[in-house]
Amino acid sequence: MRRLLLLIGLSVLMACAGMESVMAQQKDAKKAGAPAPHTKDVDSVDAILGALYDTISGPAGQKRDWNRLRSLFLPGARLIPTGARPSGETGARVLDVEDYIAQAGPYLEKNGFYEREIARRVDAFGNIAQVFSTYDSRHKAEDEKPFARGINSIQLAFQEGRWWVVTIFWDAERPDNPIPKKYLKSRKD
Repeated sequence: MRRLLLLIGLSVLMACAGMESVMAQQKDAKKAGAPAPHTKDVDSVDAILGALYDTISGPAGQKRDWNRLRSLFLPGARLIPTGARPSGETGARVLDVEDYIAQAGPYLEKNGFYEREIARRVDAFGNIAQVFSTYDSRHKAEDEKPFARGINSIQLAFQEGRWWVVTIFWDAERPDNPIPKKYLKSRKD
């Protein structure tokens, strides 16, 4: 019984310390001039997902509104692409928002890139939501066929009266990794 109480006590302390750390990061981000979001971008799960896809999409030669993208993410948020390497091994890279902009931004702006959501599955509880957002990618909005499809696993948190992106973890469809049919239909709980 003592061990159980000790374990519970330690868990509560760790959770409180973690929350204080997140709140301190948010205050630091506000002091550092983190961009304020458009209210309409963060007032619902639908809105933040729409803004997320909108900020990375656009024609070749068009600069993206990277401050708008930054404003969607909780300080310390992560973007994690995963997939198969040429060797056949699978792996993941952990990026922060600035890493993503530096690595993906030039490609998106040079080649044109439109990512659109084709299905969504949402599980929500209290102030958290887990979204499986199935997407397709095209170089031009009018392209008949996408050059890629996949699933974004997006974790969201509601705090300070708005939604925040906490993590985006994604994988692309491949011949050996087709998108299951259940993720090609939308579902909201």
